[in-house]
Amino acid sequence: MEIYTIGFTRKTAAEFFETLKRAGIRRLIDVRLHNSSQLAGFTKQGDLEYFLAEICGIDYRHEPLLAPTQEMLDAYRKRKGSWDDYERAFLELMERRRIHERIPPDLFREPTVLLCSEPTATHCHRRLVVEFLQSKWGEVNAIHL
Repeated sequence: MEIYTIGFTRKTAAEFFETLKRAGIRRLIDVRLHNSSQLAGFTKQGDLEYFLAEICGIDYRHEPLLAPTQEMLDAYRKRKGSWDDYERAFLELMERRRIHERIPPDLFREPTVLLCSEPTATHCHRRLVVEFLQSKWGEVNAIHL
C-alpha cells in the first residue's frame, strides 16, 4: 500500500494541484488540526475541498484523529520545543488514539495523500502518521510529494 504526503507551504496553487494530478491522487486527507486559518491561503477548508473537486476530481476529508493536539503544537512551535520531544509525544498520542484500528486500511485503497502545512515531511507529523501505520500494518510505502 502506498500513502502519499504533501505540504502546501512554499508551493503555488498551480504547483500544488499539478503535483497531485501528476501523482494520480484520488483522495486527500487533511491531517491539520486547524484547516480554516487565513494563513492557509488556497488550502482553507471550504476552498480546498472545492478546488480539489473542480481542478483534480479529488475527494477531500478532514481527519483530526491524525492531527496533534493544540498543546503539542504550542510546545513545539511557540515555546520552541525540540523535534524529538514533539515526535515522542505525537507517537504516544497516536498509540493512545489507536489510529491503526480506527482508520481503516481501505481508506488508502486508491491513491491517497495526507496534507499538512510543512514544506517537507522531515519535521512534519504527516511523516510520523505514515511511519506509525507502517509499523502497525506492515506493507506501507511513503511517497512524499
